[in-house]
Amino acid sequence: MKPISIWAANAQSELKQLEPAAEISKALALSVYLTSDTLWLVKEWPNGKRIGFRTAFSPSGKISIKKIDHKENEVRIMLACSTIIHEVTVHYDDEAPYFRYTVCATPKIPLFIPYWPKDILSFDEKGNINQDCKIHTQQRGTRSGILFFNDSDSGSVFYFQNLTALNPYCETAKCSAGATVGGTWPEIGFSLPATTEPLEKGKTYTFSDAFISLSDQQPDNPVNIATEYLNRLADIYIKLPRPERFYHNWLDTVENGLKDLTYHKGCWTFAGGHSYLSAYVADYKTPPEVMVQLAVLMPMLEYLDWKGEKNHVLVDELRAGLEDFYQEDMGTIVRWLPAAEKNLDHSEEQKKPRVMDAWYLHHPLMNLARLSERGDKNVKDILFKSVEYAMKVAKKFNYEWPVFYQMDTLDIIEAETADGEGGEKDVPGTYADLMLRMWKITGEKRFFDEARKAAAKLQGKSFELFYQANNTAFSAGAMIRLYKETQDKTFLELSYVCLAALFDNVQLWECDYGNAKNFPTFFGVFPLKDAPYTAAYEEQEVYSALHDYIDEVEGLEILPSIRLLIAEFIRHMVGRVAYYYPPMLKPDMLAKEIKTGEIDPKLWIALEDLHDGWEESGEVGQEVYGAGIAFGVIPNQYFRIKNESFILFCDYPIQKFQNRQKSISFNTGGDNRLSCRVIILFQETEETAQSRFEVLVRKEKVSPVKSNSDMLEYNISGNEKVKISW
Repeated sequence: MKPISIWAANAQSELKQLEPAAEISKALALSVYLTSDTLWLVKEWPNGKRIGFRTAFSPSGKISIKKIDHKENEVRIMLACSTIIHEVTVHYDDEAPYFRYTVCATPKIPLFIPYWPKDILSFDEKGNINQDCKIHTQQRGTRSGILFFNDSDSGSVFYFQNLTALNPYCETAKCSAGATVGGTWPEIGFSLPATTEPLEKGKTYTFSDAFISLSDQQPDNPVNIATEYLNRLADIYIKLPRPERFYHNWLDTVENGLKDLTYHKGCWTFAGGHSYLSAYVADYKTPPEVMVQLAVLMPMLEYLDWKGEKNHVLVDELRAGLEDFYQEDMGTIVRWLPAAEKNLDHSEEQKKPRVMDAWYLHHPLMNLARLSERGDKNVKDILFKSVEYAMKVAKKFNYEWPVFYQMDTLDIIEAETADGEGGEKDVPGTYADLMLRMWKITGEKRFFDEARKAAAKLQGKSFELFYQANNTAFSAGAMIRLYKETQDKTFLELSYVCLAALFDNVQLWECDYGNAKNFPTFFGVFPLKDAPYTAAYEEQEVYSALHDYIDEVEGLEILPSIRLLIAEFIRHMVGRVAYYYPPMLKPDMLAKEIKTGEIDPKLWIALEDLHDGWEESGEVGQEVYGAGIAFGVIPNQYFRIKNESFILFCDYPIQKFQNRQKSISFNTGGDNRLSCRVIILFQETEETAQSRFEVLVRKEKVSPVKSNSDMLEYNISGNEKVKISW
């Protein structure tokens, strides 16, 4: 039997003897119980077992109910104890297995809180604490405050703590909302972070804002877990208070970034007869990397296509040096430019000659394949030769890659990300992506067969599939393409597993304390499962990969929750990631000690890292290879109108865009319970613009929410057909 804390033991003892203080919902079998130190919400499962949620808590051990107000679908309970005045509000829905409880607290004196117990306990039919459960996932670092678990044999619980509501508490107490949701069974859930400064007397703080989704079903395999996770996250997402995003002018930002990228000497290094982009600004020691060149080149080419330009000096420079990354004796491209490999400092495992980080080989080859698809004959030869090497590596490791291996001998240098956790588990997905691209280019069945063999290695994995955000997103796209070719539902379901793992590594709350008051955080993506910060490059690549996923599933029947979550990620991303650029931030929040290179606060080159509000950002460096952000956003969200002096912007993905004479039509993505921003941007000032445009949704006229001589802005529901005439 697992040991329990004194707080859990007290709850077990008292709840066995108590009758409910009030019934919240008969349909939900949800009641209120008052023990000596806690107001509990207790849900009884159909099998007679119960699960309790701690709301108001009195560290002094004495708490009393002063008043209970019942309204439709809401119960408000006022409580008192010696040090805190509590108000607990419970919202519920008799038609759905869902409720929300919010705990507001007003200290009677300046108050330190050094400890707070977890807020979930599970009980068997006799009232004893359950010893059995299956936790599918829980919060890590400053990711979403999610806890998803099977409660014994009773059902499953999806718990979401709205950490945005804790900002005033964290600001006053000088503490972080990171790592507050989780725990070790049987004591799990949320606990207030310990204060380092006292809470103010007489000021009301939110101590908890929890959204609970209940189900009698117990998902027991990766596909069912992923499906339940995505559906229940989407259901709660609609109910969440969400920050508004303001329009950011990417048309100006992209030109600022392009200018700085082209002419700022800190972005470049010269080696082997060519100029190459450095990975970080002012990092003149580290050799050029092949991934860096291609990570900027590919989105830049898409931007130039959008702009209608065929050439740019930067494109010519980047293309010119690609072939020099090919290592003849191994028959493959390598990470570091061979001509400068001697400059590697061996400070990290991957900073040694001929050492490969497993995902890193596939990423540039995927981009070389995309270049080949565009008709670039210069890279096609090195792509084809390098792919044979990649296939040899895949077979050597039986399609399950370690973290690091020696390229010339294929000896494993580091097998696992951590003890017992295996290697880079999403790499089979990137390999499948590469093989599918090769199949598309050549028509050779062997590449398609390789993709299927790699995809099989993703089966049986759940949230642990996630190693690196962009690779997990690419894997989802590869699986959906396999599904379209084979109609084998296994691949569709594997794409769901990838997406669930991806959305489990986002920050669905707005951090608004400390330095984070200077930048938005809602729906940020973490690059690695244990990364303490969100990262510009991975965010841009996830964004691009999810756009591709939505394009691939056009006309297919997929989970509606996926369309909702992807559309909302895109909407928040395009308004948020501009804050990776130092000119958008206050200089005093930037790191003073930089791991790689230097930070130029006036330079329109993205920081790699944005941190929790109590930490400085940019400590990793100013990443040149994150320059693809603006290049990637514009072709996906801005639409040029032929022979017209205006541009259309939409912050959702849109499909079926058609440009006819004096009209355009398109379908908004997402879900019609939510809305997106559609803007008509004038390239020349127009004083009478509103009167000459007609915007129809379902043939009904829509009025702008903002109108001036520069733009017309509309609020349009998701999943709608829109027609604009002029």
